[in-house]
Amino acid sequence: MKTMFSAKAILVLANTVVLATVSIVAQTPGEQKSLTEIVSDAMCGQTHLMKDKPDADCLRYCVKQGNKDALVVGKTVYTLEGHEAELDKYAAQKVTLKGTVKGETMTVETVSPMK
Repeated sequence: MKTMFSAKAILVLANTVVLATVSIVAQTPGEQKSLTEIVSDAMCGQTHLMKDKPDADCLRYCVKQGNKDALVVGKTVYTLEGHEAELDKYAAQKVTLKGTVKGETMTVETVSPMK
């Protein structure tokens, strides 16, 4: 009986440690970054699907359908949060974004067009 109690106590303790670790990781703040690339959308990424329309029109259509703005940097597609009006203004144009990156999501703080 003593062994059974000890095994249960160990399992409860292990679960508590795992849940605490997950909670800490989930609360980890993002990293401040500056990324430069062309504004796109999360569905199309680098290759827009509407071949008969300009990339900016495809991007705007996809965003109106509920997709998020995105920035494709290499093989990574960063989903963008915030500054939607400015991102729309620079649809399919090269910009520098500054903000907080957490995983593959960037919370945009500033948008600067490339000249």
